[in-house]
Amino acid sequence: MKSIYLYLVPLIFIFNCNNNNNLVHLERAFYYWKSNEYVDDPYNISKLKELMINKLYIKLFEVDYSETMGNFPYEKSTIFDIKSILKDSLEIIPTIFIKNGIFEFNDENSLNLLAENIHHLINKRVSESLDVDNNKNFKLDFNEIQIDCDWTKSTKDKYFYLLKKIKEISKKKISCTLRLYPFKYQDQMGVPPVDKCMLMCYNLIKPLSQKDKNSILDIDELNKYIDKPISYPKHLDIALPAFNWTQVYKNDKFTMLLDLTDKDFQKYTKPIRPMWFEITEDTEIDYENYLRKGDQIKYEDVEATQIHEAISVIKKNVQMDNYITISLFDIDQTTFKLYSNEEINSFYSAFAK
Repeated sequence: MKSIYLYLVPLIFIFNCNNNNNLVHLERAFYYWKSNEYVDDPYNISKLKELMINKLYIKLFEVDYSETMGNFPYEKSTIFDIKSILKDSLEIIPTIFIKNGIFEFNDENSLNLLAENIHHLINKRVSESLDVDNNKNFKLDFNEIQIDCDWTKSTKDKYFYLLKKIKEISKKKISCTLRLYPFKYQDQMGVPPVDKCMLMCYNLIKPLSQKDKNSILDIDELNKYIDKPISYPKHLDIALPAFNWTQVYKNDKFTMLLDLTDKDFQKYTKPIRPMWFEITEDTEIDYENYLRKGDQIKYEDVEATQIHEAISVIKKNVQMDNYITISLFDIDQTTFKLYSNEEINSFYSAFAK
């Protein structure tokens, strides 16, 4: 994810932006982005409690378009034992990813229907979760829906229209993700008609475009987007990366992503340059993925020191209110192999210093 937005502001206001020390309340959050898996893994739940997480943004489904099906949902997630998750007052925010390409095929009438279908499916997925829990008297009162979409200048009008319709139909607070590019170039990209935005401070480079750079987080790239104080006319929350990925290349062509850390594959690879490894023997992964000798993999993660560098840049140049949510992307057991509880706690507490 990637992006930017510049605005001139009075000098006194710049001083305040550069000193985000007026923080009154910080909510700790995580994203949960897995599909076809249960969020209530006991290990995940125990970590959420240990880290005193207040919010969980759960991707319920994604929206795409095809000629035969029109707009359709896919990659559905199940909130399984939602009652056990919520018993300690963890707030759940249903989150929907919408592919930007759908707007080429939709007009206002079809977007009206899509907004209704999104609202209906959110409620359906939540209700199914409660039914599985055998507790139909338990009600999930979510107050916010978050929409994730990499909108462009050419699609912003239709996307903004859809956001308005979802709010109108759901009568909930609507937030949306905000890449750094539309954050910086507000005149070109517009400001979404939502209650608040989640500024996504990662995925600054397309994974396959610059193979020698870390596409998850590159501090030099981040500085290009927020190199001076920037204000935004919506409340901003902040999302930071706490994940890794392993890209597989066969004959110099990208083929897939694997959920592996560098420790997982070190026995059958050799390093060939920074972040890059070569497979030294044929290997089967999870009974369904095969790596052949000579294949290459690029392993990307983000060290805790890099995250703190990013936080320093953000605190210096992004206007934040005194009540914010800081969310890490995303929660799974690999996350807790990459970072200790102490390191994760420090990512949140750094915003209060």
